[in-house]
Amino acid sequence: MHSLFVSVAVATTLISATAQEKPDNEKPNSQPIRGLLVTGVDYKGHHWKETTPVIRDLLQEDKRFKVRVVETPDFLANDEIFNYDVIFLHFKNYKPLTNEKQAQENLVKFVKQGKGLFVFHFACGAFEKWPEFVNLVGKVWDQKTGHDPRGPFTVKIVNHEHPITRSMKDFQADDELYTCLVGERPVDVLATSRSKKTGKDHPMAFVFRYGKGRVFHSPLGHDVKAIRMPGVAELIRRGCEWAAGHRP
Repeated sequence: MHSLFVSVAVATTLISATAQEKPDNEKPNSQPIRGLLVTGVDYKGHHWKETTPVIRDLLQEDKRFKVRVVETPDFLANDEIFNYDVIFLHFKNYKPLTNEKQAQENLVKFVKQGKGLFVFHFACGAFEKWPEFVNLVGKVWDQKTGHDPRGPFTVKIVNHEHPITRSMKDFQADDELYTCLVGERPVDVLATSRSKKTGKDHPMAFVFRYGKGRVFHSPLGHDVKAIRMPGVAELIRRGCEWAAGHRP
């Protein structure tokens, strides 16, 4: 009887521990990840036609990913977006979208209802006149400052407990170190880099919850060379997996 009691107690403890380890709204790892990569317009120094296929391919190195690319941010106004698990914003629009209000409403609804959002590089400047945008993406381009000169720098992992960065070590980037992100919303900073221009640490990756959804934001990824840096590529893939509700 004693051994039976011990076995039941151990089993109960293991089940409890497993339940605690699995984050809320995390999907089984066997499920496919449906990603929507939204691009098609950007600052002239950002060559989205070159970077987009590189991002798609590195995400699909995880065989769970099936990534659809749409080359117009206007697609966000289409109800088809609700067929996906995560939206990857890879654009900077200087003119209002054709159906901008509907696109904004769809994006808010998409994330609040439990889907994922990945904010990439200069997408921090998309919808810059939309007041809710800073709440949706955590931090936005302040329009006054920019970044350090393009070059190598170290990305330091500052949160080793989060599922995205749990097994990651500090890594080297060759990129633009953004010093231009502002916003008061509380976020969980995962990685930082020290700016030569400001002498301060600036976030290179952070996450937070928006409604029932997950948001991952990284200003890294200026061009193909920057994206293909091993640590950056791993961070992008793991961040997108987590935002989609899967364990990296």
